[in-house]
Amino acid sequence: MPKEEYLASGIHIGMKQKTDQMKEFIYKIREDGLAVLNLSKIDERIKTAAKFLARSENILVVTRKSIAFDSIKKFAEVTSARVVAGRFMPGTLTNPAYKHFFEAQTIVIVDPLSDIQALQEATKARVPIIAICDTFNEVKDIDMIIPANNKGKRSIATIFWLLAREILKERKQIDSDKDFKYEIKDFEGTPEAS
Repeated sequence: MPKEEYLASGIHIGMKQKTDQMKEFIYKIREDGLAVLNLSKIDERIKTAAKFLARSENILVVTRKSIAFDSIKKFAEVTSARVVAGRFMPGTLTNPAYKHFFEAQTIVIVDPLSDIQALQEATKARVPIIAICDTFNEVKDIDMIIPANNKGKRSIATIFWLLAREILKERKQIDSDKDFKYEIKDFEGTPEAS
């Protein structure tokens, strides 16, 4: 993806708060104290995550963040994943008697802080966890970090658009980037009515 498109999405904009575990992904700290994430590490992690996800048949994508609902639903539609948009119900991954129980092979969470219930259950169920982590996120129990801005709608849409495209290439469902018929805006959903 062209660097300009990455920059336009705000995917690299972190926060002023930084955890020690996220320091390796920070490219620089701006004068105003805002951390800027390393674009090449973001790109590398998205490709690595996509390779891993392409081998999973039962992917569960979870977020409580309403700004990410459209992105994860479109991702699920394109990659045949399952989605929990909103409250993650206890037992989803750990209680086979629960009517919405799902035996996930991998779980993708948008924010380890707001998706803590899903993170804890996936850990208990020993399901590999891929998480989009901003500079302030704790990364305990996360198997693969995608360092990125997980607070912006455009940034989240860009991440899931890239993941979907790379997964389809890995699965040999498309041959190249130009065969991917979706645009980032398809993952953003409809603009809120003002």
